[in-house]
Amino acid sequence: MSQLPIRIIFGKEIIRLAEEYGYYAVCADTKCCSFEDFGDIYPERQISIGIAEQNLIGVASGLASCGHKVVLATYSVFATMRACEQLRTYICHPKQDVIVMGTHAGLQTGSEGVSHTAIEDIAILRALPNMTIIQPSDAVSARVLARKALEFHGPLYVRLPFDAVEDINDEATYHVEIGKANWVKRRGKDVTLIATGIMLDRTVKAAKALEARGVNAQIMEIHTLKPIDREAVITAAGETGAIVTVEDHSVIGGLGGAVAEVLATNLPVSMRMIGIQDCFARSGDAEALYEANHMTAADIVAAAEELVERKKIR
Repeated sequence: MSQLPIRIIFGKEIIRLAEEYGYYAVCADTKCCSFEDFGDIYPERQISIGIAEQNLIGVASGLASCGHKVVLATYSVFATMRACEQLRTYICHPKQDVIVMGTHAGLQTGSEGVSHTAIEDIAILRALPNMTIIQPSDAVSARVLARKALEFHGPLYVRLPFDAVEDINDEATYHVEIGKANWVKRRGKDVTLIATGIMLDRTVKAAKALEARGVNAQIMEIHTLKPIDREAVITAAGETGAIVTVEDHSVIGGLGGAVAEVLATNLPVSMRMIGIQDCFARSGDAEALYEANHMTAADIVAAAEELVERKKIR
């Protein structure tokens, strides 16, 4: 396991790449991902707004309209809700070249309190035209996606969790492209497990448990929530006829909703959605919250086995 949270790793990597990419930084004084250290190195390229997220987005839009690439960081819940109108009108509509680093996303933030926990952010931003959404799954993918984010042009939301997680990906071989799914395990004939973000770890553990029970599961990582890789989802549905989505977000409008939209209009198959089921987040220990919301590896196993059994009686 990395000793640092993904949000810190991503923030530090973005700073490390700053000289190469020459972007401007806009900060909200929230100390959310080490990105606030940018000004100590490049004071002439940072503007500190204070804790005023709507102004944060407005200033970023102004800089971008002058031809600059802009990176900003704040808590996901404030970037996507408090400043939603500004994101819509001043970033997405004019297609500004702005990276929004949203931290403290998902149930890991339970120890920080429910008011700071974002479980609706993907659903909100998926509805905004021109917005692209990415989410790393571990420290390895955080470093790779940091560079991909800086190479990208247009409105981009990077969803970052609160705490550290185990590394799933191999630094030497991990390669991703924004908009394309990543196959973690291919050619499982019984069921496809589609995971995003830090839920990839639980999904890999679930696949191993399923294998021990005689169920062959393939695993797809969706690091780009919008645009989702429709071709990969349809291919997976055709290969296994059963899909389980796994996310640390509401299944309404999140990964589960996005996959269901693709399947409903192209290749309907049986599916189950592991995630937050139309309820508010709660404060508390993260692992206890995952258990309460039926988002453990055991829950993934149960959902997959149910679908495999359903296929047998069709």
